[in-house]
Amino acid sequence: MASARTASPRTGRNLEAVLIAVAIGLAIGAYALVGLGVNDALPPGMLGYGAGLGALALVLHLAVRRFAPYADPTLLPMAMLLNGLGLVMIHRIDLGLGKSFTESAAFRQLMWSALGVVAATVIIIWLHDHRVLSRFTYIAMAAGMVLLLLPLVPFIGKNINGARIWIGLGGFSFQPGEIAKIALTIFFAGYLVTARDSLSLVGRKVLWMQLPRAKDLGPLLAAWGVTLAVLVFERDLGTSLLFFGMFVGLLYIATERVSWVVLGLLLFVGGALAAWQLFAHVQARVDFWLHPFRDDILPYSTQIVQGVFGMASGGLIGTGLGEGSPWRVLYSASDMIFASLGEEMGLTGLFALLLVYALIVERGLRTAIGARDGFGKLLAAGLSLTLALQVFVVVGGVTRVIPLTGLTLPFMAAGGSSLLANWMIIAILLRISDSARRPAPEADGPLFDLPVDEIPPELQDGSNSQGDDRDQYGSGNDQETVVVR
Repeated sequence: MASARTASPRTGRNLEAVLIAVAIGLAIGAYALVGLGVNDALPPGMLGYGAGLGALALVLHLAVRRFAPYADPTLLPMAMLLNGLGLVMIHRIDLGLGKSFTESAAFRQLMWSALGVVAATVIIIWLHDHRVLSRFTYIAMAAGMVLLLLPLVPFIGKNINGARIWIGLGGFSFQPGEIAKIALTIFFAGYLVTARDSLSLVGRKVLWMQLPRAKDLGPLLAAWGVTLAVLVFERDLGTSLLFFGMFVGLLYIATERVSWVVLGLLLFVGGALAAWQLFAHVQARVDFWLHPFRDDILPYSTQIVQGVFGMASGGLIGTGLGEGSPWRVLYSASDMIFASLGEEMGLTGLFALLLVYALIVERGLRTAIGARDGFGKLLAAGLSLTLALQVFVVVGGVTRVIPLTGLTLPFMAAGGSSLLANWMIIAILLRISDSARRPAPEADGPLFDLPVDEIPPELQDGSNSQGDDRDQYGSGNDQETVVVR
């Protein structure tokens, strides 16, 4: 009889440390290039910037090393790289506008970066098991809806650039929809993991689609109705598109039915056409998208036109960091930061950034595949879809693939609430990936391969410590053997 030993897989923490050092080095190099391009000298705050960014990365890395040692080693470095390059571009725009550091958007973004890393660290330390979140499914739904509708409350909600998606208290403003996307993802994952059988098998069949019972679909339709209310009353096309896309995507992942995707697309097209017919602000957005250069529209579509010309001036390799004029585009550090990056980094730089986003989404989906529980699978997939959809909506709006919306590019655009929410998403993905990649606990004692007819009766009925996890092997003489602990 031979005994077997299970080798512990590598945690990947040393690889993560090396990748973080590379990400910080790239951000410091970009910061130096901005200084050389603007002032023909290395910026005096270069070392301080690198030290601050490195300290934030070190804090979160040490927390992951201690409390989530088997987490994916690439998520944190890629998020830190995007955050660092975003800070560099915002600083570059501040220099073009002549702002001092303490009054600049880069300083506020650095503060929000620190807050986001602190929030991610707290999640890593406090959330020992992501499955705990499934206990708060309906609380998360209520919290998400309240956060979405909070900007409609008088005296608190703020209307900025035609969209009522902000709340303000004194000099502090916040976009609650960014946190709502996490709460609603938790709700969708928790609900679908318990109702997916009903949504897949039960109900009336219409044409080729298996429709669920109304009582099973009610909570999801309520959440979808709230997203439509966001479009109508808050005039926020981006957020409504983000939530509806995530809703349909998770529904397909949970049920594996293409009919849900078809039904979702029909609902989206019908809702979009109805909104275009009924609401003037939706008509204006569509006109800005389709005819930005028309004489009667040009005074209102200046932002889109400036962004297109800015990216065109960057060409294939860009003007170089510090060598362009990105601050001339309206909201160049927030809504249009992708166009600002395109002007100075060129098409090549934009493709590199999109590749980093694609890798983050890929690692998130890989985490979903590796998760050992249904809730973790759906939660990781939903958070990954949220990031992917947000990047698509922002980039699609800037490049005129879809109408321009008010969403921000994750980790890069100036916006504290978005940065905070996205760091929280990374922390939850790290926690789920730690659970997915962590080796199963070993049983006490050696493993023995025994012929099935020699197994004691009390172990043949599945009463051993491994239960349904007993592994079966084929021996050289085709006699079935079972691993017994």
